Amino acid sequence: MDLMDSFGIAVPKTKVCSTPAEAETAAEEMGGDAIVKAQVLAGGRGKGTFLNGFQGGVRACNSSLEARGIAAKMLGQNLVTKQTGPEGKPCNKVTVNERLYLRRETYFAILMDRASNGPVMVASPYGGMNIEDVAAENPDAIFSEPIDIFKGVQDAQVKRLANAMGFTSPKSHEQAKAIMTRLYELFIKRDATQVEINPLAETHDGRVLCIDAKLNFDDNAVFRQKDLFAMRDESQMDTREVIADKNGLNYIGLDGSIGCVVNGAGLAMATMDIIKLSGGNPANFLDLGGAASADQVIEAFRLLQSDPNVKVILVNIFGGIMRCDVIALGLIKAVSELGVKKPLVVRLMGTNHEAGKKVIEDSGLRMLMADDLGDAAAKAVRICEILQLAEKADISVALNIGLN
Repeated sequence: MDLMDSFGIAVPKTKVCSTPAEAETAAEEMGGDAIVKAQVLAGGRGKGTFLNGFQGGVRACNSSLEARGIAAKMLGQNLVTKQTGPEGKPCNKVTVNERLYLRRETYFAILMDRASNGPVMVASPYGGMNIEDVAAENPDAIFSEPIDIFKGVQDAQVKRLANAMGFTSPKSHEQAKAIMTRLYELFIKRDATQVEINPLAETHDGRVLCIDAKLNFDDNAVFRQKDLFAMRDESQMDTREVIADKNGLNYIGLDGSIGCVVNGAGLAMATMDIIKLSGGNPANFLDLGGAASADQVIEAFRLLQSDPNVKVILVNIFGGIMRCDVIALGLIKAVSELGVKKPLVVRLMGTNHEAGKKVIEDSGLRMLMADDLGDAAAKAVRICEILQLAEKADISVALNIGLN
């Protein structure tokens, strides 16, 4: 809300609160008629349920005392929505927003579109609901305007969208056009990848405001958007991803059992696909990049070693700029320093891969080698199956495996 306000975009009065007392004071300043919203980075908050049984992450209140009570039931609790999984997301803050009485709600977004090679504005007269449902049930109600990034937004484009969304009175029409233009300015200047306003609404007295928003920003722009990225709430993020980010690793946590250490994003995706094809489930996407340091390799293994879901680690390296024998030395150092106990399947291919394999064989460390990615994935999956069977039977298995 503050960011949009800095671009001259109309938003409701909003205060961020960390305690029930702060929520009470904020609501009192707004006359007691307010909306309390759980600050959880997930969609579907309004229909969500807190683990303490409290229903709804977006609640209206008629008094400051009621705002305090609602905040007390939200703060410190996990909110479960359709986007969070059963464990939910922690609610450490709430916002208290002025309550506005809306005449109509619309939808507006700007996102990067591969088909049009640039930004596209998307709008619909049906706001306040899932745009996916609108697109499925009434696709003719979705309007779009591709933007030439060199020319910027043209007046004719926002005029067409304002008309399509139903802002037909001269006052609301001009306000809607101005908001869309300023949102595009925010989108470009702040390196956004998505600006979604739902709803973009008209109040009973003719004002047009962005009532709620979802904004995403390009991770590659951290160096010039440091103030934005400093605002990240790490409590809303996967702890593994926070650790990986601090160590310069490209990592996304998943819920499988086969940890992946790969150099190259495309190869990492292919590795995950082959694991799935072999009947297993990857525990992560992890791209070391083309010039990973020994410290980064160690941190990658530390991350997977600490993940209780990871049963097997599959290392898939294609040596190009980074030679396989150098990677092999890094693997040995990481495994030795960390005392990695989880089974390792290693596939090395490319520059000096034979030398790399010999380095590993001579190390005396227990690593299962594979020349083919399909073979490596099959071995990793088979080891997982053995471990799972052993766990069910409550048998301790020493893995000194030669798989045929």
